Order: sequence, then structure tokens, then C-alpha cells
Amino acid sequence: MPEANIDADELKRYSFSVWNYKQGEIVSLMIQIGDRLGLYKTLAGAGPVTAAELAGISGLKERWLLEWLRGQAAARLLDYHDEERFELNPVGAAVLADEENSLAFAAGAFAGGTPPETVDKLVEAFRTGIGLSYEELGPNAAHRTERMLGPWTKQSLVPQILPALDGVVEKLEVGAVAADVGCGGGIAVSTLAQAFPNTTFHAYDPSTHAIERCQAKVANYDLDNLEAFVAGGEQLPDVPTYDFVITFDCIHDMTRPAEVISRIRQALKPDGTWLIKDIRSQPDFKANMRNPLLAMFYGFSVSACMSSALSEPNGAGLGTLGFNPDVAERMVREGGFTRFHEHDFEDPSNLYYEVRP
Repeated sequence: MPEANIDADELKRYSFSVWNYKQGEIVSLMIQIGDRLGLYKTLAGAGPVTAAELAGISGLKERWLLEWLRGQAAARLLDYHDEERFELNPVGAAVLADEENSLAFAAGAFAGGTPPETVDKLVEAFRTGIGLSYEELGPNAAHRTERMLGPWTKQSLVPQILPALDGVVEKLEVGAVAADVGCGGGIAVSTLAQAFPNTTFHAYDPSTHAIERCQAKVANYDLDNLEAFVAGGEQLPDVPTYDFVITFDCIHDMTRPAEVISRIRQALKPDGTWLIKDIRSQPDFKANMRNPLLAMFYGFSVSACMSSALSEPNGAGLGTLGFNPDVAERMVREGGFTRFHEHDFEDPSNLYYEVRP
């Protein structure tokens, strides 16, 4: 490569940007470790603590904790005080510790990096055009997805989102038949099954790893009104069966979304409702560039969403940002639906679409 006249300051800025991404990779690992060890939950509300004090509370080794604490303070995730004391402030606790009550909880997204063998397969996908299904991505993908999506689902689905849909809560309270297509680990459908015991719920996902997690919830919560199936949306009944169907963050992952949409139309009763949750995006890439996390979303797409959507020959390949409102409305109307209403519940990552025959 021939030498070029490169501005030294620009070189430093660019180099810093690149190394900053590497720093993000390493800090991500430290967040994963803190989450797995329960350190953020231990630190929440504890005030400024030393490594020795944290060791006494947690039973972990002081020297390891000191290095981790210093790194977390360097990343500005913990507050540093004199005498080597470290504190997780209330804002940090909401993001890193409070999985049950905080919509801002994010530590669950840090469930481990991509295994080297998966990276090898993704590299090969650039040559073959065929990606990896969620089945091939393994159990870690199902676990990470569930913890990323969990807070909004558990805290907002029943009290905020369902009441905004015309007549849905009333049906579910009385007793209906509902389906979660692309249920993943079953966080949404198990939440619904607990809230509406008179309704029968069916959970569909082609990933055995995901369905195993869903079935574990059935057992843990003793949900006799929830049955899970290793099956894709193409395998829904071809006759009107369901009063309510949900597809959360999955249409863009599907190899044949148009086929699934048509099948949902067949399986939905004439007065039924389909609730779609999908990534907040716009049709124009330049407009999307205003999203400060856009690079992350495209990384998710290459490593998981688009990869899944291209895991079979001639897959649609929509990808993480491919099911924007314009595409969503066009595809559901082409699938036989006549009513499409967009809801914005101030979920920072997702929009919701209320669809009816």
C-alpha cells in the first residue's frame, strides 16, 4: 500500500476510536463477570465500600475484587471515593442491578461474547450467503436475548401495552386462546400466562434451546395454561384458532416472514388481534444514522438477526432494522390484514403494531 499524507491529529483521533471499541469489548466482559457474580446487586445501596469489605460481604477474593472495582471506576460505572472506596450510585443500580423493577436495566445484555467457532461460521457466511439459525447459535443466544428483552416485557406488557389494545384485556380475562410466535425463552408468553389464567397460550419457536427455556418457566411457575412447541410460524393452524397473537422482536429474524404473516392471518379469528413488537427504525439509512447505538444494531444483525433470516437459501434477510413501519404495514396488508395501527410506548428500542383482519 503506497504511503499517504496523513494528518497526525486525525490519525490519533481515528486510532483512539478504534481502541475505544476494544476497550468496550473488555469492559463488556467485566460487566458480564460483575453480573454473573451478583456484584452489582451486592453494591446497590451499600454505599462506598472497599475491596476488603466487598470480599467480606460476597465471599470472593479481595485482590480480584480490587482489580475489578478499579476497572469499573475507570470505566465510570462506579463512583470512586478516597481511601479506595467504590460506590454504585442509584442511577448505576437502575441500569446494572435492578432487573425486576427498572426499565433501564441493561446488564442482562452482557451474557458472553460470540464463541470462536461461531465467528468462523459467520466469516464463512460472507462467502456462502447462508447464515446461522438461532438453533445453530446455541443456548447462549436464547439466554442473552431473553435477558435483554426481559425488563420491558415483564414490567410493561400487562400494565401498559395490553390496555392500549382494543378489547384484548377483556378477552384474555374471560378466557381466550392466544399464541406467541417466535417466543424465544418464553418471557412474554409466561408473563401473559401468569396474568391471565383463564386463557390458553401456545408458544412457538424453531429453536430447541429457546423452547427448553420456555418449558422451564412452565414448570417453575406451574403454568397449566401454557404449552410450548418446537415449531416455526409456518406451522400455525391454517384455520381460525387464536383470539390473540404476539410476535416480539422476531419477524425480522425469519427466513420467510411473508409466509408466516399469511399463516398468522389464517390462524387468527376474524375478530382477533395481532400485536407486533419490532425494532424502532426508519426506512432511510441516513435518518437512522442519528441513532447513537446504530452500529450496535447492525452488529446484532450480522451476528444474529440477519444471519438467522438468511439461514436458509433464498431467505428474506430483513435483518435487525429491516422491519421498519413502512415495511411492516406493507407486508401485513399483503398478508391479508386490513387494519394497522402503530403504537409508541416510549420503549427506546421498539415500536408496537396493532394489526387486525
